[in-house]
Amino acid sequence: MTPPRPSNPEHGPRRKRLDPARRAAFDVLRAVSERDAYANLVLPALLRERGITGRDAAFATELAYGSCRTRGLLDAVIGAAAGRSPQAINPVLLDLLRLGTYQLLRTRVGAHAAVSTTVEHAGFEFDSARAGFVNGVLRTIAARDERSWVDELAPDRASDPVGHAAFVHAHPRWIAQAFADALGAAATELDALLASDDDRPQVHLAARPGVRTLYTSDPDDYSVARPVIRIGMLLV
Repeated sequence: MTPPRPSNPEHGPRRKRLDPARRAAFDVLRAVSERDAYANLVLPALLRERGITGRDAAFATELAYGSCRTRGLLDAVIGAAAGRSPQAINPVLLDLLRLGTYQLLRTRVGAHAAVSTTVEHAGFEFDSARAGFVNGVLRTIAARDERSWVDELAPDRASDPVGHAAFVHAHPRWIAQAFADALGAAATELDALLASDDDRPQVHLAARPGVRTLYTSDPDDYSVARPVIRIGMLLV
């Protein structure tokens, strides 16, 4: 395995590092890959240490946790696009590809931004040749959406229903199998359960008495049986 080498500014175009949010997410992926670190422990520490807040912190969180959560799906797509097993790809390049692929398939980041930022950093970490490899793989991935890749790469539903459901809903197989075992006779609900688990949670606001005042025109909004209350918030 050839170790990464820093680019020489005297030779070739000057490459850019990742922006702070993407860099934090990438460093989380490296920690998870290199030493089996827990992403939920590494990321908050990085954000505090580097003073990353607000929208940048939210973006870093989405990229880091999302890339870790969907790693099986990302690796399958990367392997198909690269024409080789993910295990045969340099691990630093592989984490960069995971970061870029997640942006392409699962965020609203524009394809050009997702590809160019990843390729630039690959050139910074390695050289133009491997930056070109990253560019080729990501452009191949960007030519299709997630559904198209899933339809091609998912295990056959008839012969491997658990594997199919796990892949389609971006879950590790062992988690899908645990859900299937827990459901027992109701295992036909596995797809719906994994789909729900894969959904991004809604953002909820809590009003503290005496600090925030809620206003609503519908008395039923206060019912404890209503899971989501559509209300306004008056800042006082």
